[in-house]
Amino acid sequence: MTYALLSHPAALGHETPPGHPERVARFEAVSAALAAPDFVDALRVEAPEAARAALLRAHPERYLAAIEAAAPAAGSRALDPDTHMSPGTLEAARRAAGAAVKAVDMVLGGEAQAAFSAMRPPGHHAERERAMGFCLYSNAAVAALHALEAHGLARVAVADFDVHHGNGTQDVLEREARAVFCSSHQSPLYPGTGMEDETGVGNVFNATLPAGAGRAAFERAWEERLLPAIDAHAPELIIISAGFDAHRADPLAELRLEEADFAWITGRLCDLAAKHCGGRVVSLLEGGYDLGALAASVAAHVRVLKERAG
Repeated sequence: MTYALLSHPAALGHETPPGHPERVARFEAVSAALAAPDFVDALRVEAPEAARAALLRAHPERYLAAIEAAAPAAGSRALDPDTHMSPGTLEAARRAAGAAVKAVDMVLGGEAQAAFSAMRPPGHHAERERAMGFCLYSNAAVAALHALEAHGLARVAVADFDVHHGNGTQDVLEREARAVFCSSHQSPLYPGTGMEDETGVGNVFNATLPAGAGRAAFERAWEERLLPAIDAHAPELIIISAGFDAHRADPLAELRLEEADFAWITGRLCDLAAKHCGGRVVSLLEGGYDLGALAASVAAHVRVLKERAG
């Protein structure tokens, strides 16, 4: 069984204002990392645009219409102080969500054991009816709901190790008992959510980490709280919100992780996938804003997915 890498040049068309951390150069850095000889054996797939039906599982029609109406014909439009649209943003965001859906289809259809989407913009801050934190569509939640509704799965898990809490994923999934959402994140930090008493319908598990926390605290959060929650749920698919901004070099936060830590958590999630769902993993790029750290961390993450799919 192989592993798939999903991407599309439309990600280059999502342009943000000068100095914005979620910039075109992120996609270029990740693409260069995944062009290395290590990944020559990957199944390369162009990300399609998400079908409206897939987006509607996570967002109401009025929200989709509002995002479409906000798309500028030229220049830039701010949806909030952090979240901007350019003329190419709508296609890029639709293809980022579409990559998540396509990855689910490929993994559940037996075309690949694991799949990684290198698309931008990210998605885990996009709430049901609110774009925020660089995100327009809730890609991981779209993927989870597609797996449940289109493929008839009974249980899925979303694991989020981005340094920021995935408030959007939680907002969409917190009433969906078939989906478990598990997140480790620095706190206090944007967006100010993700406390451990936020539990949804018993399907939300948050683990907060203080500024300066490193490998030991990160591993403890996952081993003691988050991995056991996924294990108990026995998911038929694991979806990863793969943010790499907990890296010590990242400018937007203050955790102290390194590439080896992202490889470790990827391996542990693959262990649970092997136990419960035939090794089936879908991973979606979220944050990571130091270009060198992002490229190296993505490579470390995908290398583990490759090894487990071999």
